[in-house]
Amino acid sequence: MWWVLWVLIALLALFCTLDVFYFLRVAVVIVQAWFQPPIWDVTAEHVLTGRVNPSDIDMCHMNNACYLRKCDFARFSLYTRNGVLKAARALGASMVVGATTIRYRRALSLGEGYELRSRIVTWDDKAFFLEQRFVSTKDGLVCAIMYCKQSVMRCSPDKIMQHLCKRKVECPEFPEVLQHWVNFISTSSQALRAESGLEDKNK
Repeated sequence: MWWVLWVLIALLALFCTLDVFYFLRVAVVIVQAWFQPPIWDVTAEHVLTGRVNPSDIDMCHMNNACYLRKCDFARFSLYTRNGVLKAARALGASMVVGATTIRYRRALSLGEGYELRSRIVTWDDKAFFLEQRFVSTKDGLVCAIMYCKQSVMRCSPDKIMQHLCKRKVECPEFPEVLQHWVNFISTSSQALRAESGLEDKNK
């Protein structure tokens, strides 16, 4: 019976040091996406349905951080279905979140259903820019909206799109609201670089 004890100790150590449920959920989301029809239009909207569970809430509504976590899962599903994840791996690229901003408009309550609608809005030479909306199935209200800058490492969005579509793909124009956000990110980055003395070192 000693092996049972060692297994329990190993599991306890694993759950204490890693966010096991996060990685399990990512794996489930990707596997589910494999068995769903592909999304041929890379900029098309991708919809995941959900419901606010007891583990999602604080003060009887969805926890603020939970929105961002669910957006992570939705992006994994989106990239799997539209082929971006496969193309990035083929090119030896990886993607990390460079910036996010979220606006909460109305709380999602315990038991309330919602649709998480995700889409790639546009891209530049370094990153994809996505919009993700939480839409209540009760009344169709956009309860929260998030913008995400998904930075591409060791490659570029243009190369990923060319690999995926087998042709040169024109970058969609930046909507005004997104352009304001990108300008804010750039201004913030420049200010932090100056504060750290990096601007002087690069001269």
